[in-house]
Amino acid sequence: MINKFSTTAADAVADIFDGATVMIGGFGEAGSPIELIHALIDHGAKNLTVVNNNTGSGHVGLAALIENGQVGKMICSFPRTANSTVFPDLYRAGKIELELVPQGTLAERIRAGGAGIPAFFTATSVGTPLADGKEHRNFDDRDYVMELSLTADFALIKAKEADRYGNLTYNKTARNFAPIMAMAAKTTIVQTSYCVAAGDIDPETVATPGIFVDRIIHIEKPLQESNLNAQGRTYP
Repeated sequence: MINKFSTTAADAVADIFDGATVMIGGFGEAGSPIELIHALIDHGAKNLTVVNNNTGSGHVGLAALIENGQVGKMICSFPRTANSTVFPDLYRAGKIELELVPQGTLAERIRAGGAGIPAFFTATSVGTPLADGKEHRNFDDRDYVMELSLTADFALIKAKEADRYGNLTYNKTARNFAPIMAMAAKTTIVQTSYCVAAGDIDPETVATPGIFVDRIIHIEKPLQESNLNAQGRTYP
């Protein structure tokens, strides 16, 4: 019988290795799998390449993973957001690498990776430093730049509901990058607020089919990044 639930978050992330590429869902705190990120901090894997929309805030979640010295490179769209100081300070000190990607291009690079498309052309970034060194083509008298797709060894994402097969639903905008990251990663690890019986999720509402999910951990009351930051919390 298929059952993708893991006992603990530590078990779920135990095989993330040094040097792995890890996609982490979230648009700011919306959809950020904080418990899985904290389990990854405890696990200790280093020299990670992390793909995320931003670089976290305060000293918890993704920002804490970066602050703990476990991330060698960030691929993101917004390296500095509200209450974000960890990454900017490390970047200015030359202690972490950044690949800056326009947000729409980031989403399409991940989607393309999951769909098996190696590269695509986009007009976004043409004429800017982000296009330097990349192949250019002209289509219908407009210049385009070639962008490579993105894949990952692991994806850490947050769902609202999951059944034992790994079928997922999300809570509104907390969905963001999660479905395409689940498709683009070799191993997808999910934290979910609700565990439901197989068949309880209407197939028409499944946002991520279980075929893209490898492990699930039940976190009934997930932490909220803004609350932790308001309390001045840090991790570890």
